[in-house]
Amino acid sequence: MFLIDVTQVHALPDRRLNLTFEDGLCAVVDMDAIVKTYRGVFLPLLDDRFFRQVRVDPELGTIVWPNGADVCPDVLYSAATGGGEGGGGKG
Repeated sequence: MFLIDVTQVHALPDRRLNLTFEDGLCAVVDMDAIVKTYRGVFLPLLDDRFFRQVRVDPELGTIVWPNGADVCPDVLYSAATGGGEGGGGKG
């Protein structure tokens, strides 16, 4: 797969993210599969207030949280197009 950077993110209820990628794809991705599978650094994301602190790090080209948690843009893109963890779909 190839890296397509995330350019915008908006947190939605129920640990979902509205993501925009540099190729123009906009999609809602359900992050529960990632958050609940890979505890560790993702454990704080179970708290809605913390989850909503997500932002895009333009240097990394992906989303990050204040505790250093991030998700590979390839994983997010795959989820956004229905091809991987996190579910998702074009929105």
